[in-house]
Amino acid sequence: MKLLHSIKTVRTVALTAVLLSTVSSFGSSVFAADATDSAAAYKQFLQDNYSLSLSGTLSKGDFVHAVDRILHLDAKEQENKFTDLQKDSPYYEAAMALFEEGILTESKLQGEQPLTQLQATFIALKAAGLKELAYTYPQAKIKAALAKLHIDYDQENGLTLQASQELAAAVDTGLLSSERFATFKPEAAADDSFASELLGKVLSFQGLYKNYIGTTNDDDIFRKVNEAWGTEDLITASDLRAVFDTALKQNLVTGYNLKDSRFDAHFDQKLSLTYGHSDITHALQLIGLLRSEGIEAKVQLEPKTSAFIYLKEWGEPTQSDDYQVVQIENGNFIAYAKEYDIEFEFDNAEQKIKFQQVIFQYAKKNSEDQKGLIYSSWWQPLYYSLTDMKDYKVIANNKISKGHYYAQSFSLSEKAADVVAGINKINPGFKVDSYEFWVDEPFYNYLMGDFK
Repeated sequence: MKLLHSIKTVRTVALTAVLLSTVSSFGSSVFAADATDSAAAYKQFLQDNYSLSLSGTLSKGDFVHAVDRILHLDAKEQENKFTDLQKDSPYYEAAMALFEEGILTESKLQGEQPLTQLQATFIALKAAGLKELAYTYPQAKIKAALAKLHIDYDQENGLTLQASQELAAAVDTGLLSSERFATFKPEAAADDSFASELLGKVLSFQGLYKNYIGTTNDDDIFRKVNEAWGTEDLITASDLRAVFDTALKQNLVTGYNLKDSRFDAHFDQKLSLTYGHSDITHALQLIGLLRSEGIEAKVQLEPKTSAFIYLKEWGEPTQSDDYQVVQIENGNFIAYAKEYDIEFEFDNAEQKIKFQQVIFQYAKKNSEDQKGLIYSSWWQPLYYSLTDMKDYKVIANNKISKGHYYAQSFSLSEKAADVVAGINKINPGFKVDSYEFWVDEPFYNYLMGDFK
């Protein structure tokens, strides 16, 4: 294949930034966890993402099992480290994994005993990766932090130096939220609310909770979005690209995109939408539009590289750092363009519904030279939900992954089986994850061959 480095100007071509699978009628063609999230929000996240349902008063073993589950730990050691656990215990594998990671340090688990607030905090602090910080604490810092919990460090309180350091660090880092200070009792039972909040904070410290750069109402959200866009580069992911490039050449798909799961938002699916585009000014104006409409949402900008066929009759393509092409055997090109998905988690379901009304009025082009739209509005905007939405259409996503990168291509649902079979034939080493989701009707019409 010949890589071109032309700077020749070519005529403008209306190419969408989203990347699509075979269509019917026209043939082939950083981590910012929300410190203010409630225990209920954490509990819902645990249910949605880990199928963890905590209720009532927990045992210590229950909490150990939950920590192991969210961190996906596996014990390598075979020797039993616990004097009160047998290998057939429901807590055995989780306890061994946490012991190996230094999260559990004692030879007795006492897994059936009720979980206390103090025990839960100790386990969570180590699971969050904060123990080295804790052990730097001198007595003055310990005393100041524990005073917030109404614990007098100078009086007999039953805490060792190490335990005091861990508890103090939990206070200062926010692992224990300030709302818990007044009611914290070391030996009191840790209920599902207390445990869910600690587990959510562990996920936050480990970069596994909701990942976003701000909210629509933040004063600095426009700067943050611009900075995120400015640090984005084209994604290569050569193994994934090779599979879908072959699919493009075979007309199995008409386009695809490459993404990096480290930027995935992990938002509540019932409250979130993903919106795709290629122009950052459009994103900034879209956020401003939502603010003006009273729509409040968390915001995450997810890097995306789109790939599609660039026909040779369109002229020699102009390349840049954000737009590269490779010529293929038939003289056409595969183009790789820097784009983005902007994901929103709305404050409530009503605002998620309202989003489409706002787009139809201010961000969807219906005629040439139409006035009253935000910058670079498309004929067929792309936004979608992973949960059912009234007046949206169902299509399919066909996705393969390697490491933290993934490649995906959208298709009509009835075409998904052909896409999956074709990808499996190209490279049977990849498992294709094909699933349905809900997309706006204008984009669905685009898949059906309607370019307006």
